[in-house]
Amino acid sequence: MTKDIEVCSNLQDLKSEYVKFKEKYALPEFDDLNRVFDIEELDIETDFLLRRIRRIITDRIASYLRFVEAILNPSNAPMFFFKVIKKLENSDKESLTRLQGILGKIEINVVALDLDYHEEMEAKFIVRISKCFEEDIKATLLDIVYKMGNGENQRTEEKTSYFG
Repeated sequence: MTKDIEVCSNLQDLKSEYVKFKEKYALPEFDDLNRVFDIEELDIETDFLLRRIRRIITDRIASYLRFVEAILNPSNAPMFFFKVIKKLENSDKESLTRLQGILGKIEINVVALDLDYHEEMEAKFIVRISKCFEEDIKATLLDIVYKMGNGENQRTEEKTSYFG
């Protein structure tokens, strides 16, 4: 029981610490970021809260980039990928290529932030990525994942065997 109280207290501390930065830099709502990027997993004891939040966000972005790259270049992907990738159309692959470019640029920006810390730049990054995620990345990925996981295979396969 005390563990639950401690976690709740730490979450409240994190939220109150975040509010200070939110007001200073016009950051997104804590709950919105938390819903998408699980920032509540962050340990509050840090002198660089925005950097830690940014790193949690970029870990998620990096995993999306790996997923997109596995679809576009499945040579090292698990075998089941080959079957579900067939459900995608050329337009889906074009969307994924565009998304790969966006996610790749984010990765490059992350390196610069890691090498040269500025609180204001961390805040701008969080605002920009949150907006980009909601306006573009999320919808594209949801569409692709739906087609791969639940969607009908709309591609017509031509019979190319000798028997028919």
